[in-house]
Amino acid sequence: MNPIKNKKDLEASIGAIREYAYSYLEKYSPSKQQLRIFLFKKVIKKKQNITSKKEIFDLIDAIIKTLEDQKLLSDEYYSEAKSKAFLRKGYSLNKIRYNLIKKGIEEKYIKASISKIKENEADPDFFSAIKLCKRRRIGAVREEGNRSLFYKKDISILARSGFSYDLSKKVLDIPKEEFTKFCKMI
Repeated sequence: MNPIKNKKDLEASIGAIREYAYSYLEKYSPSKQQLRIFLFKKVIKKKQNITSKKEIFDLIDAIIKTLEDQKLLSDEYYSEAKSKAFLRKGYSLNKIRYNLIKKGIEEKYIKASISKIKENEADPDFFSAIKLCKRRRIGAVREEGNRSLFYKKDISILARSGFSYDLSKKVLDIPKEEFTKFCKMI
């Protein structure tokens, strides 16, 4: 079952992969999938004595399992931390979900972190849309004369950010005075 015939070469390969993982974990807080891809690229680049991709991934998965057991790597923690950071940036819940799926996070962790956001925040999508409007200077932040001219463009910016049409319309129709009140609440 050993991918490498020589035991010393196998131990050296595992040790090298483990060192790559530790150095990456020192710099970043990755998900399991991100770490897996990084280690695979690193092993391929260094041309270890491993012949097949399956064998490489078996070794990497074993190392990731030990890192999880040591509590150095956790997709649950990663999901919660990233979802909070994305919410502070003004991402919609749909965009948060999509970004976590791209990072290789399991659906149960994504649902848990999004439900936690919904519990703690009062209408998170609305306030995220307000943050986005403020940051991108769209909607009520624009001059009154230009608001009607750029309405479609502003709606499309909010739509690409994952907000629903109804919410986008609601946020863009807010008068400037109310908008400033909402900005102070954030």
